[in-house]
Amino acid sequence: MHLTQRFFDQANRYGDRTCFAHRDDEGWHQHSWNDLATQVRSVMGGLRAAGIKPGNRVLLLSENRPEWAVFDLAIMGIGAFVVPAYTTHTKADLTHIFDLVTPAAAISSSRDLTCRILEASSDYRGLKHLWSEEDLSGHDHGTVDNFHAWAELLSFESSDHELCEWELDDTCALIFTSGTSGLPKAAMLTHRSIGANVDDALTILNAHDFGDHDRFLSFLPLAHAYEHTAGLHMPIAMGAEVWFCEAADKLQQYLPEVQPTVSTAVPRLYDLLYDRINTQLKNAPKFKQWLFNQTLRLGKKRFGKQRLSLTETILDKLLDKLVRSKVRGRFGGKIRFFISGGAALNPVVGEFFTALGVGIIQGYGQTEASPLITVNRPSWIKIDSCGQAFDRTDIQIANDGELLVRGPSLMKGYWEDPKATYGTIKDGWLYTGDLATVDDDGFVRITGRKKDLIVTSGGDNIAPSKLESMLSSQAGIEQAVVFGDSRPWLGAILIPTAETSELDEPKIRQTLQNAVDFVNSEVGIGERVRKFIIQPEICTTENGMLTPTQKVKRGVVLERHSDTISALY
Repeated sequence: MHLTQRFFDQANRYGDRTCFAHRDDEGWHQHSWNDLATQVRSVMGGLRAAGIKPGNRVLLLSENRPEWAVFDLAIMGIGAFVVPAYTTHTKADLTHIFDLVTPAAAISSSRDLTCRILEASSDYRGLKHLWSEEDLSGHDHGTVDNFHAWAELLSFESSDHELCEWELDDTCALIFTSGTSGLPKAAMLTHRSIGANVDDALTILNAHDFGDHDRFLSFLPLAHAYEHTAGLHMPIAMGAEVWFCEAADKLQQYLPEVQPTVSTAVPRLYDLLYDRINTQLKNAPKFKQWLFNQTLRLGKKRFGKQRLSLTETILDKLLDKLVRSKVRGRFGGKIRFFISGGAALNPVVGEFFTALGVGIIQGYGQTEASPLITVNRPSWIKIDSCGQAFDRTDIQIANDGELLVRGPSLMKGYWEDPKATYGTIKDGWLYTGDLATVDDDGFVRITGRKKDLIVTSGGDNIAPSKLESMLSSQAGIEQAVVFGDSRPWLGAILIPTAETSELDEPKIRQTLQNAVDFVNSEVGIGERVRKFIIQPEICTTENGMLTPTQKVKRGVVLERHSDTISALY
């Protein structure tokens, strides 16, 4: 089904019920399905009046908010291609997007973002329209012919709001890959691919009582395929509410206000909360520490389907009120499950929160698959895995260990890059580039990236992601990057936590050494880290060492320390 048509059908069904909500200085504002449908139709008319035609590309640069979704649906509705960009994109990032997809128009939410678009497109002559929420009176608009506020789009009066003629395999969105190495590519996602992804997810969710009574909190960037599908179009298909969080630093404030039942998230969120809770626990009274540890012990036992004694059962129920309810309160008190994706979840962290009563459903996907491929079912979770494939998705492991995927959710290809397309999709199979194993029950475990595989001079093949996850979960370590390709042994770049960074240099090094020693005791000889480099600066999107979905750009970090790494050997 056409994604915009699905939205209109849901609007006809749910009418004046809340669909989206956003917050400003005055508080939360809820928007009904009917009001949003009117806005989508208005924007469709406004875009057509501006000369935007089927196949044109429209850049969308905004924080998560109801208007983002309205523009997304309207752009698709007239047959144009939505091109989402991250608010963290630099001028160089946006210039790459302009050069590659040549958008005819752009929509942005602030003066800063609009100026960034104008700077990035200064040498580009194809941008004919730029709609911004904030006025830029007096600014040199350069090559932009028409510049006016997006409010005019949202209230445009026109009868020309019929959906374009379309086919299921028509491209509707150009979603950029994360770009952890090299320039990001634009995946051509279609109504069929995104729709199939949503429908397959709903088959699982509907079987576990998810539906129009649920409330999502959307805080991951909607420019990412994961949030675009699982945080927007999936809730629309469910008839659920979506409450938007415009920035990650607002999350702690919004969780108790929104009280979501479902939210998508990346493992970085759980890692931060895990560290914070454990740090607070160290300073808590002994009795509170005992209560917390008993909660973890009994929760892990119950999750592992071990039988609790009568005394343990009574204590567990008491701890649910004394401890687990307070932990759930940090997430608003009504959270049923977080849907975790974007990177591998540390099993220790996943087990920790599950034992504390915060459910985590880990999945796996790629932009090229719209993006969901596998997921744990709420009724059957293996916390160290990313779940089983969707019913209509086939998976297999190639001879070299690479995970291959086939199904209706695959992209059409990479925009203007046939060579990369042919290298990624062969005979109908998506070559993910991820190394994986599949157990007898069909649960998939990602063991690393094929291109990141470290081959030591001694011939050991080592996936660094496993070690990096283990290291970054240790007290004192915020982030880690492991190296050692073509070298006799492994080393690591370690970024200390803020708390550790406050210590003097010898204590910092000793804290990190203790963490490395513990991890080394848990792995084989060939996987042990022999030496490490301390990087004081944390990896962020602002310094270019972190993707918008919170994955460390290994290549950037390694290049920064290339001379020091060479000196170690």
